[in-house]
Amino acid sequence: MASERGGLPRPTRTELNILTILWGKGRGTVREVHEALNEVEPSGYTTALKMLQVMHQKGLVQRDDSARAHVYSAVMSKQTTQSRFLADLKSRLFDGSTSELVIQALGDAGQADQGRVEKIRALISEMEH
Repeated sequence: MASERGGLPRPTRTELNILTILWGKGRGTVREVHEALNEVEPSGYTTALKMLQVMHQKGLVQRDDSARAHVYSAVMSKQTTQSRFLADLKSRLFDGSTSELVIQALGDAGQADQGRVEKIRALISEMEH
């Protein structure tokens, strides 16, 4: 099992889809997760169940089994997960350079709309002060 810094596993694409569902809902039963997951990537109920069980074993989700239908929720917030992925990406692909990562990301963004450009400028201005 691949891990990132801190010993926590790096979620797969399907696991990230499930985490995104849980971040949006806050928590959900297997059936609720399955129905939402099926809109993103077709899968069976047993697949969603197995994925949630594996994610629970990996420490990505927690399970409340006090009711008949188990209820799952993400262990880490979306922001924490994004920060960990970004730190890992920066370390592995950009030799730890935040500026190189940002330059690459902005270059790949192509023609950004005016609202995004203004938001980027505001963030840079905020960082300078």
